[in-house]
Order: sequence, then structure tokens, then C-alpha cells
Amino acid sequence: MEVCVDSVESAINAERGGAGRIELCSSLLEGGTTPSMGVLQVVKQCVQIPVFVMIRPRGALCRPLPVTFHRAFDMVHDPMAALETLLTLGFERVLTSGCDGSALEGLPLIKRLIDQAKGRIVVMPGGGITDRNLQRILEGSGATEFHCSARSARDSGMKFRNSSVVMGASLSSSEYSIKVTDVTQVRTLTAIAKNILV
Repeated sequence: MEVCVDSVESAINAERGGAGRIELCSSLLEGGTTPSMGVLQVVKQCVQIPVFVMIRPRGALCRPLPVTFHRAFDMVHDPMAALETLLTLGFERVLTSGCDGSALEGLPLIKRLIDQAKGRIVVMPGGGITDRNLQRILEGSGATEFHCSARSARDSGMKFRNSSVVMGASLSSSEYSIKVTDVTQVRTLTAIAKNILV
């Protein structure tokens, strides 16, 4: 189980919940960008599980580090051909919602991609994975890994709140709440996965 996190608190919660790996990002509302070196250093001091860092948008070689292709894969015209291209480029893993709004909706394509991959590359479902759909996604696709955020909102603790001012784009969540990885959700998803992937 890979948990997508954007803070030290979420990284610690992911590990406490039993995640096997963290994808460390920044700016998740923008699709994820490269986190600062400071955040990476503190996360590495606080957790023992592997930390995969989103490197975007920067061009450089990263070998010998393992490389996962981002959900940008979900924007391709021909996913079956794109999978073969990723193999020739040396990617170990591709994160995908099956070119759909969520991994559950894209389940048929995820299954086809896993069948085509034949173990040459890990096809990792991600996008909208919850405790309500994880079993169906894993059993329906044959996936051996999955990606999720397992987040819930908590109050920011901000004392003064000016309801007349919005400091950013008009978002679906309150400016006075923070989304963090939820230990209980990680534990639940990990337990579901362990039952299926035995």
C-alpha cells in the first residue's frame, strides 16, 4: 500500500496505520508537485518506511532510484501502447485510474493493463480508493499494489476566522480545515489488502 502524503503529520500517520510506502508530494490540489528538501529531510527523520518523492516538473536522470509514472498516464490516447512505451523507458510502475474518474470506474482497463504487463511493470491502481471499493478493485484487477491518500479533514486550530475573506480559490473544503492521512483509514485499507493479497 502506497499512501500519498503532503505533510510530516500525514507521513507519520501513514506509517502508524501500516502503509508499506509513502509518496511524498506538495500541492496536492494542483495534482502534486515536488516537496521541499526540508519537508523530505524531516519526513525521512520521522518514518522508517520507504519514501518515494514526486519529482515534478524537473528533468533529470534518477537512476538507480525506482521510478513510477504519474497519473498523467490517464490522459493518453492509447493506454495499451503507452504501457509498452513506459516499459522501454525503464519505468518500474505506473499509477493509473484506468483512464477514468476513479480506479473503480476504470477497473476494466486496469485489468487489461495488468494482463498485458505480465509482471514486466507494476500497474498500480489509484484514484478514489476507499475501504468501500478496495476489495472489488484488487480482486477485479489482479493488482498487487495500490495507491491512495486515505485522508480525512480535521480542524486547522486557527483561532480567528474571518468569514468575509477567502484567501485562495473557491474550494469545496473550508479554509479552516486541513486534510491529513488518517491512521484508521490506513489500518482499514491495509487489513483489507492483506486479506486479499495473501
